[in-house]
Amino acid sequence: MNPQHPSTMRRQRTAVIIGAGPAGLTAALELLEHTDIRPIVLEATDAIGGLARTVQYKGNRLDIGGHRFFSKSERVNAWWARHMPCESISNPGISTEEQRLGDTSGEACSFSADQPNPDHVMLLRPRRSRIYFLQQFFAYPLALSAQTLRRLGWQRSAAIIASYAAQQLRPHAAPVNMQQFFTQRFGRRLYETFFKAYTEKVWGVPCDQIPARWGAQRIRKLSLLRAVHHQLRRTLRLAGNAADTSLCEQFLYPKLGPGQLWEHIAQQVVERGGEVRLQTTASELCVTNDSVLEGPVLNSPVANSHITCVHALHASGAQECIPADFVLSTMPVPALIKALGSDVPPHVRAIAEGLRFRDFLTVGLLSKRLALRMPCGAPLDDTWIYIQEPGIRMGRLQIFNNWSTSMVADPTTVWLGLEYFCAEGDDLWTMPDDSLRSFAASELAAMGLLHLDDVLDTHIVRVPKAYPAYLGTYEHFDTLRNYTDRLGNLFLIGRNGMHRYNNQDHSMLAAMTAVDQISSGLTDRDALWTINTEPDYHEQR
Repeated sequence: MNPQHPSTMRRQRTAVIIGAGPAGLTAALELLEHTDIRPIVLEATDAIGGLARTVQYKGNRLDIGGHRFFSKSERVNAWWARHMPCESISNPGISTEEQRLGDTSGEACSFSADQPNPDHVMLLRPRRSRIYFLQQFFAYPLALSAQTLRRLGWQRSAAIIASYAAQQLRPHAAPVNMQQFFTQRFGRRLYETFFKAYTEKVWGVPCDQIPARWGAQRIRKLSLLRAVHHQLRRTLRLAGNAADTSLCEQFLYPKLGPGQLWEHIAQQVVERGGEVRLQTTASELCVTNDSVLEGPVLNSPVANSHITCVHALHASGAQECIPADFVLSTMPVPALIKALGSDVPPHVRAIAEGLRFRDFLTVGLLSKRLALRMPCGAPLDDTWIYIQEPGIRMGRLQIFNNWSTSMVADPTTVWLGLEYFCAEGDDLWTMPDDSLRSFAASELAAMGLLHLDDVLDTHIVRVPKAYPAYLGTYEHFDTLRNYTDRLGNLFLIGRNGMHRYNNQDHSMLAAMTAVDQISSGLTDRDALWTINTEPDYHEQR
């Protein structure tokens, strides 16, 4: 049989995926498993996993922000289980149903750790997260229990209950900002006690300037009454429907941190014929305005232009133009619009430039011990602690030993993550490393959580654009979205790619949905943008 003449041979279709985080890597592997399209993943940094990467420092592993593997989506749960099964669990204190993490199919944690690599497993972790306020621990989410009321004091507790009751007697208009949102859900006094300062610490602006949609997306129907109901059900050990995501009590976690899974997925992508290129930036996207193109996915009445190639800039300074049949972008939207060039209408560029982010830094701190212990004398068993102590800038404290003992090189030490919300260029972000180390340790000492003499080592990680904010020009985001949706072969996925405060599983679902669209020849972008907007998405499991 004579070989096919080169002029009649068809080039394999290619998808350029910008970003090697959960969304980008999920999309790459889904393309390889369900289509004949070859993915080329471009990652600007030298690390795999994006915001879900695991940072290693002298044998200790640091999880940026804390990544619980927990989802209502059966598709995501099955995907995780397929690529990293659960370790066998033998814990008489946890029932079989609890081991399954509430999965009614009984499959989420029914795997054995019989793997070639015994570290390639998910652990089932009990969630233990509390609020540290007035140098005392309070349950998180808040439970109106006798212990909470006792620690608040009878005067403050009475004022909180009276404020909540008074709020319920008032007509409820739709909340416009976060102050109104929290006040309606919890009453004015509880909002001012527990929610106001922390929310403003996270976002850097007053609550009355934060749109209510943030709360509506992140905590859904959670309210004081629902929290009380959840606490009663726990106390009485009554069976019921699955808890709110905000109230979930267990989660899965890779033994070596979240980056372990994504490094494995990147390896799978390469082994199956895709590419993952580190330290490679997508600097320019070349657009043509032809309206009729080959391939059903591009023949949409909505799409009137498409991307033909992606200019890649390597760390060495070398440049390359990569032909692209499809582009899936997880890069921050302002960077995407800039890469699309001067043809972008001025009003769309203005919206992109006005989008705002919240940046983030973590101080990894290794200590001999913590100053506080559990009432029984055991070490604190929290995975993370919300810091709401007045005058303290730290937002949250992770105890990595409690995520997985394999996160710590020496199990006799305590490996902590001190998390700060900040803005690129502000006093925290620009503080010299030595000063920041001293500042962070002194905050722990001021709260009575640590003795300075016990500090052994520290490591600092700065994360720009960690949280897309619903501030600035975000109210006009639909205009920008309508513009990008007209690029027939461009799909926006991931937290920064969609400028949406998504969890890891939402980002994965967006990637899966984009691949579904590509493989079926559809261009229904609404299927992407409705992810993480369903009224009950966070409410169960």
